[in-house]
Amino acid sequence: MTEKEYNQCVTNYADNVYRFILKNLRHEEDARDVVQTAFEKMWKNRDAVDAQKSKSYLFTVAYHQMIDHIRKVKRIQLNDEFSPEAKVESQPVNNLKKVLNEALARLSDTQRSLVMLKDYEGYSYDEIGQIMNLNASQVKVYLHRARVQLKEYLVKIENVI
Repeated sequence: MTEKEYNQCVTNYADNVYRFILKNLRHEEDARDVVQTAFEKMWKNRDAVDAQKSKSYLFTVAYHQMIDHIRKVKRIQLNDEFSPEAKVESQPVNNLKKVLNEALARLSDTQRSLVMLKDYEGYSYDEIGQIMNLNASQVKVYLHRARVQLKEYLVKIENVI
């Protein structure tokens, strides 16, 4: 991969990778860090990266960086410094985006990533399998289960109102 091809890859896919990671991590700064690290690794390995497969390579590296980040965050125990009096309770709002984000949050990390890669980013089953180290059959099964779980959550009236 040449420098020009790398720059073209950044231009073409930076937003997509960022959206994918942000939807999974739900934290902007962490998502930026993961995406930056993914592009850094791609730059360091640009000689070994085929320009035609740069999108798949980038998403694979970003996905693995995200998993590493999640594992690291789970090990860190933070003390909650907020008192119960400081909590602000909000009125429930009928917001489809909020409900969908809540439904996605209920999925496992793997299921959420599969839904994001297939339904948001439009990857094929084979491409998703390459990114997540699964075969196409596993991708289809896990994706089906994730969609069933989403459907069960979204059709309950108490979750939508």
